[in-house]
Amino acid sequence: MPDLRKIEVKYIKGVGPARSRLLAEELNIHSVHDLLRHFPWQYIDRQNFYHINTFVGEMPQVQVRGHFVNFTVVGEGAKTRLNGLFTDGTGTMEVVWFRRIKYFKDAYQPGREYVLFGKPQEYNGRWSMIHPEVDTTESAQEQAGLRGVYPLTEKLRNAAIGSRQMHQWIQAALTAYGNRLEETLPEALRVKYRLCDVHDAYRLIHNPPDPQSLQRARERLKFEELFYLQLKVQLSRQHRHDLSQGRRFPRIGSFFNNFYSQTLPFPLTGAQKRVMHEIRADLGSGRQMNRLLQGDVGSGKTIVALMTMLIAIDNGCQACIMAPTEILATQHFESLSQLAAPIGINLRLLTGSTRKKERDIIDQQLADGSLHILVGTHAVIEDRVKFKDLGLVVIDEQHRFGVMQRARLWQKNVTPPHVLVMTATPIPRTLAMTVYGDLDVSVIDELPPGRKPVTTLLRYDDQRMQVMQSVARQLREGRQAYIVFPLIQENEKVALRSLEEGYNYVKEAFPSYRVVMVHGRMKPAEKDYQMRLFAEHKADILVATTVIEVGVNVPNASVMVIENAERFGLSQLHQLRGRVGRGAAQSYCVLITKRQIASETRKRLEIMTSTTDGFAIAEADLKMRGPGDIEGTMQSGIPLDLHIASLATDGALVQTARNEVENLLTDDPGLESPANAMIRPTLQRLYPPTADLSRIS
Repeated sequence: MPDLRKIEVKYIKGVGPARSRLLAEELNIHSVHDLLRHFPWQYIDRQNFYHINTFVGEMPQVQVRGHFVNFTVVGEGAKTRLNGLFTDGTGTMEVVWFRRIKYFKDAYQPGREYVLFGKPQEYNGRWSMIHPEVDTTESAQEQAGLRGVYPLTEKLRNAAIGSRQMHQWIQAALTAYGNRLEETLPEALRVKYRLCDVHDAYRLIHNPPDPQSLQRARERLKFEELFYLQLKVQLSRQHRHDLSQGRRFPRIGSFFNNFYSQTLPFPLTGAQKRVMHEIRADLGSGRQMNRLLQGDVGSGKTIVALMTMLIAIDNGCQACIMAPTEILATQHFESLSQLAAPIGINLRLLTGSTRKKERDIIDQQLADGSLHILVGTHAVIEDRVKFKDLGLVVIDEQHRFGVMQRARLWQKNVTPPHVLVMTATPIPRTLAMTVYGDLDVSVIDELPPGRKPVTTLLRYDDQRMQVMQSVARQLREGRQAYIVFPLIQENEKVALRSLEEGYNYVKEAFPSYRVVMVHGRMKPAEKDYQMRLFAEHKADILVATTVIEVGVNVPNASVMVIENAERFGLSQLHQLRGRVGRGAAQSYCVLITKRQIASETRKRLEIMTSTTDGFAIAEADLKMRGPGDIEGTMQSGIPLDLHIASLATDGALVQTARNEVENLLTDDPGLESPANAMIRPTLQRLYPPTADLSRIS
């Protein structure tokens, strides 16, 4: 049977070469298969009619039956528009077209009955509708019932390709090729979950006669999509386990024991102990550890990483920790030195600005094995960096490194080193089991004793003076403050306080305190210098953009003010808040916004004030924004090209699909059973073989 992926969309009736090029450029639709999988993003019930005199407030898309009274061409040149006065007998509204003016003026006749479908907008006490769909009463009958609205772009609309045109082409494709759709799910699965077959699924998703039929089609297509995504993830994991022979670390020796008994600054939390048990099992298994360690800011990931490195050292190996910025690498080096140097651990720091004399020492000590732990930035992956025996790699904020960058560390030893990747960005469970599904995941979900949760407050821009008075009280007590702005320079299109304006405002408000400024356009050396002034308490207030989101550890900073907080996502706000609350003092995060904000925005900010649980915030962020916006998820090596399922709202289905995949691979690991014959070719079509990244976290 012909593969619909190989039949070009230009052969569909009405498409042709020019429009097929547009579809490819704008929507990545190349084949008949792509076209059929261009699903509606919403459905509208075209059964009911509205009256103009009932329009009120923010209206949805509606349909109205009536006639045009007259047409008027207004303006000249590029500003020309066509106005049509439309009435349904209860009132009048203006219908406006800004393009194809001659076509629309000639197409519609005053006095003839039409059905208009569009979104009414009120302006200066009058209702209008811009570029509505216009049908005769006869053709409107054909549109009755549930009607899909397809994702489009402005360029397609300008080329007169609308949702209706898209539906017509999909109908033509279904008529010509619908019987060639191949079943992708085994019958046993379809029966178990009462899923419709592939032909019904595509017919009903594009032409649902009722909500129940639409739900059936959605469930089938979502399950299929998530099933194969989970299968790809689990096979990658299985492949890594099969290939990844690792060093066995059986010993807990003097370095680990001395640290645990003499230097450990506080008792481990229950979560830290649980994670260490998981890591110990990995290190003793004979397979390469490839573990993701999640933990909120301040949860004690660094202690776990150090204890893991000490196990490697006790077993005769070296360890390396790589961080994305020089300041974060420096802070890791300083904190690890304070913890590990007293027990005789030799640590060195390698960054782009390390002097030649120090580099020569590092090269020598790496080669002879006397350097136990190398802490650094991207510099550690350079070819000249050669270890005697690298047994463990720790990567902090791993999403900030490219896949191939991380892979270069694996090549520093004949036997691949064990890998521990850490992130302070909480990842929702449904996303973690998919994006990072080929890693083993550990979670530190408990803060060390004595840590006080940050108090988060929502304030409005007319309360800024009171906020600054609160900041002044913290400064008088010897504390420090962050003040974060979303922009560097004033944007004419967005009325926001710029960083320069904010910096000057803060300096005027606090004339007796030293204020420094940091932003992403600074040269790295200048940025690090300003941050260091703040970290060493040679400055009292740091005015910054989100460059401080990761990598600044100043326990003395007790207050963070975030201006225009409505401009930030939930996860970003949580990461920023994590810069305070790192010392013993009660800390505060103040979100400043306008009083008039959208309800969705207010909900986001209220979530921030109601919880400090990073995982709860990440789940809320996923539901509000979707997985594509969560930083770093696209670098994991597992594609998230979901057409209909959503990791945000289909969590239960993600788990069901994962369970079925695990059962399948337990019963039929080679996918050789006749009942599963269609699975392997379908998987290869969906996820063609690429470079083997299965050993790269």
